[in-house]
Amino acid sequence: MAVAGRPPWMARPSRPVQALKGVVITFIVLVMLYPFVYVVATSFADETSTGLLPTSYSLEAYKAIFAGNVVLRAMLVSVGVTLIGTALSMAVSTTMAWGLTRTRDVPGTKFVLFAVLGTMLFTSGIIPNYLLVRSLGLLDSYWSMILPVVASAFNIVVLRNFFMDIPRDVIDSAKLDGASEVQIFVRIVLPLSKAVLAVIALFYAVAYWNDFFNALLYLNDHTKWPIQLVLNQYVIQGENLNQAGGASQATAAAQRLPTESIKMAVVVIATAPILVVYPFLQRYFTKGMLTGAVKG
Repeated sequence: MAVAGRPPWMARPSRPVQALKGVVITFIVLVMLYPFVYVVATSFADETSTGLLPTSYSLEAYKAIFAGNVVLRAMLVSVGVTLIGTALSMAVSTTMAWGLTRTRDVPGTKFVLFAVLGTMLFTSGIIPNYLLVRSLGLLDSYWSMILPVVASAFNIVVLRNFFMDIPRDVIDSAKLDGASEVQIFVRIVLPLSKAVLAVIALFYAVAYWNDFFNALLYLNDHTKWPIQLVLNQYVIQGENLNQAGGASQATAAAQRLPTESIKMAVVVIATAPILVVYPFLQRYFTKGMLTGAVKG
C-alpha cells in the first residue's frame, strides 16, 4: 500500500513479496558460494575422502605443493611482477592522463588523445608483438610480462575524465601561489584522486596477477614462470606439477593424494592474494568508477 506523499513505485512491498525476494537472494548467494566452498574443501581432502565434498581433511596437498618449491617460486615471481608492474603502470597512466587534460594549454594533446583511443579499437596482433619483444631483447625476461602491457587506454581515459572533474579554480589558485606543474600534480591532483587511483591500481594488479599468456609467449625458462602459468599448465593442460615448474622433487604424500586435491590447492593459492586485497579497496569502486566514467 502506497504511503501518502510517495509515488507508487516507492511503496514498501508486502511481506510475501519481501519473503520471496529473501528466498531468491539466498538461493543466488548459495549458488555463487558453492564453487568457492567446493574448491577450498577439496584442496584439504586426503586420500581417504570420497563424494562431492570430502569427508576427511588434511594439509598434505599444500605440503606437497610447497615441497617441490615450484609454487613458492612462482608465487614470488607473480608478487614481484604485480608490484613492480602496478607501480610502473600507475606512474605512466597517471602522468599521461594528467597531460591529456591540458588540451587548452599543450598543442597536439587532442591528437595524442585520439591515438590513445585508437588503440582501444585497433591492435597489432600476437606476431608483431612477439617480434617487437624479441627485437627489444626482452625474451626470457621478467620485463616481457610488464612492458608490453604497462599502459591501458581504458584506464588512462578513466583517469583523465576523473582529473578533468577536479575544479579548475583549485589548479589556478595553486598556480597563483607559485606551484609548478609537478607540485600541482603530486600535492593536489593525486591526493584528490585517491578513489579512482585505488580502483585503477587494483585493475592493473589483477591484470598482472592473472596474466599467463605473455609468460607463455615470451618465457622459455621454467624457473621464471608466474603462478598463473603454473596453474594453467597443471590444472588445465594436465601436466605434472613438478614438470610444469621445472622441478624434480616429488613427495610420497603427493603421490597418495587425489589429483583434484592438488589442483584445487593450486587454485586456492593462486586466487587467495586477490581475494585478500579486494575487500580493502572495494569501498572505492563506486565512487572511483562512476566519477571517472561519467564526464567525458
